Amino acid sequence: MSLRPIQGWRGLEPEQRGAAVALGAFDGLHRGHQLVIAHAAKAAQALGANLGVIAFEPHPRRWFEPDAEPFRLMSLAQQERVLADMGVERLYLLPFDAEMAELSSDDFVRQVLVEGLGVRHVAGGFDVTFGRGRSGDPELLQRYGEQYGFGVSIAPPVTGPDGSKCSSSIIREHLRQGRPGEAAALLGRPFAIEGAVVHGAKLARKLGFPTANIGLEDYLRPAFGIYASRTRLADGREIPGVTYIGRRPTVNGVEERLEAHLFDFDEDLYGQTLETDLVAFIRGDVKFDGLEAMTAQIAYDVAAARAILMPPF
Repeated sequence: MSLRPIQGWRGLEPEQRGAAVALGAFDGLHRGHQLVIAHAAKAAQALGANLGVIAFEPHPRRWFEPDAEPFRLMSLAQQERVLADMGVERLYLLPFDAEMAELSSDDFVRQVLVEGLGVRHVAGGFDVTFGRGRSGDPELLQRYGEQYGFGVSIAPPVTGPDGSKCSSSIIREHLRQGRPGEAAALLGRPFAIEGAVVHGAKLARKLGFPTANIGLEDYLRPAFGIYASRTRLADGREIPGVTYIGRRPTVNGVEERLEAHLFDFDEDLYGQTLETDLVAFIRGDVKFDGLEAMTAQIAYDVAAARAILMPPF
């Protein structure tokens, strides 16, 4: 199940307005984001209003840094599914463009939140910002709520098991350093890459380890190498496996992609959309002397991933 986003804020139908909303970028929908949405959900229940989330597309960072390296923690489709599972009823997807970037904090609240969406309550994180130059902050949001007649709640920071703040930037650093377990602890679920299966050179099949190949698109590039993984098929089945992320230096590859080998599985997946969880990092990327050495190492990688995902009783 997923949400159908409401595009923009102008000309909405009456039933699309009047929600209690969570405001933020929400890339990754980590545990801190979940707490903000929980605050909005509490207000929605008290007010008898729909629960909504305001997000931006493209991500504001992509607008201000169009040449930035890929950094997204989830696709829009993933975001829609997770929000639906959390009970969100309205996803307001606001275009982050030149107009949005130039709105002052007051214009954003008045034009977008009040006149456009007719919000009854706004929940934000302790570090929420809005308006041109990030001029709006939690204290100013509280004042706008009093001025325009909507409720406001501010969620406190969430910390991880090691006491560090839960944030998208810290999650990205965990993934870049090959720490998917630490990232999952902050996300509340494993980091997952989703995409359509495309044709490759079929070298892995010739070596005895067929893979489903997926482009990385705008996803953050985690540490290149081998991961124990679980892949969800289009029909809902979840298959354990071992996944490679990188450029395939042994065969002089250039394109960055994900290659998932699913254990005890031999079905045609071309064209299907799969979602692969990165469960545990096994080793970094290596350029082997030849295919024989690479094949031997893949066998060890498969055994290591099986031990992690399918331990003997």
